[in-house]
Amino acid sequence: MFLVFNKQKIYTYAVSLITVILLFCVATTLSKAGGTVPTSATNQKLLPIYNVQTEENKVAFTMNCAWKADDIDAILETLKNNNTKITFFMVGDWIEKFPEAVKKIHDAGHEIASHSDTHPHVNNLSYEENISEIEKSNEKIEEITGTKTQIYRAPYGEYNDTVIKAAQDKGYYTIQWNLDTLDYTGITGDEMWNRLKNKIKAGDIILSHNGTEHTAEALDMLIKNIKEKGLEVVRISDLIYKDGYSINSNGTQIKSK
Repeated sequence: MFLVFNKQKIYTYAVSLITVILLFCVATTLSKAGGTVPTSATNQKLLPIYNVQTEENKVAFTMNCAWKADDIDAILETLKNNNTKITFFMVGDWIEKFPEAVKKIHDAGHEIASHSDTHPHVNNLSYEENISEIEKSNEKIEEITGTKTQIYRAPYGEYNDTVIKAAQDKGYYTIQWNLDTLDYTGITGDEMWNRLKNKIKAGDIILSHNGTEHTAEALDMLIKNIKEKGLEVVRISDLIYKDGYSINSNGTQIKSK
């Protein structure tokens, strides 16, 4: 009995040793071939553009349009007085309700981009449904302005691989933001600026909304304060790279060297 027990131990040790040697040989072979041992980290999540790495002193100011339109004239007047062009992300339903506002924004030289057609929770939609949401809103934009957009922002700031891939496959750049005014909460212009002033830098993308309590009245101050920091306020298309770029794990778009 004693003899059998020792044989079993010797057999177990031998199998373990052979396994270690085989694993070492596989790892060495992969290393020499320039490969790596596969891990779950290789499955990288798709990301939208949160901001841009740039040496130009530019920031993009964006405004989501999903609610009312009674402040659009005041917003456009402020932008005109500050010689500033921004990007308006529009929901298809909003476009249908306020076509005259859409035309005014376009005629003033601002960028009009898609914010979906019905403002759903896109993470719950299929690949085909996500494409439909973007394309239908783009059709409504084109019907009024005569131009299509390549810029898209998903509702609620939601995204997953399906959302991003649907947009990419149709040639859209999916845009998030890295600075939020939180204007939709009803805070004052001073409170909005306090959120931005110590963080803002070149390449940032700022989120705001029309149809809020204080955005229209605060816009002039916000733009002037941004410019006083030596930054130019531009449209998304004037900030992002259209090709030859990567997006890092923080959502920063980086120009390829």
